[in-house]
Amino acid sequence: MHLSSDELILWQYGFFKLNVTIVTTWVLMVVMVVGAKLITRNLSVDFKITRWQSMLEIIVVTLRRQIGEVGLHHTENGISFLGTLFLFIAGSNLCTIFPGFEPPTGSLSTTAALSLCVFVAVPMFGIAQSGLGPYLSSYLKPTVIMLPFNIISELSRTLALAIRLFGNMMSGTMILGILLTITPLLFPIVMSMLGLLTGMVQAYIFTILATVYIAAATRVKEEL
Repeated sequence: MHLSSDELILWQYGFFKLNVTIVTTWVLMVVMVVGAKLITRNLSVDFKITRWQSMLEIIVVTLRRQIGEVGLHHTENGISFLGTLFLFIAGSNLCTIFPGFEPPTGSLSTTAALSLCVFVAVPMFGIAQSGLGPYLSSYLKPTVIMLPFNIISELSRTLALAIRLFGNMMSGTMILGILLTITPLLFPIVMSMLGLLTGMVQAYIFTILATVYIAAATRVKEEL
């Protein structure tokens, strides 16, 4: 039994390796890009719309409402980034219904990359909203003594995002593999259903936490 899809090497030439994580990540990204292109190519503003556009509008409206409720006032600025995060993680976790599919979110390298995206996005949104000076000065609040602690907080929450998502997805995959060995009929089906639910919950939690961090960064100007 393997702990991560990183261990499944499909091709290797010297230092370069092509593992299952890279393949599934790129396949999922291609599917998402092609799917987005197909769904949005014939968008309509009339009352008569396609089922795909209706589903897309439900997803976008729901995401914007959730982002707004968390505290990100200008939802149009964050919907692209946060929506992409949610759809990628949710799509990755939902694809586990296909036999043999290894979700890239079960790899620490993938979850670390997603967390680094959030780590970079937070100051970018904060600077865009408040300006470089006011945003950097927020690390000195309430006193200059808090500077190292605020920096550690930024780094630790990025690590926590990566470990949380990786741990939950990896443990679910391992439990399912064990149950397939012990009881190959009933329990794996139940665990697969629970795994899908857990995957959606993890996608929601990751996106909400990213929204909270971005919302806190964009409120710097209001607190001055």
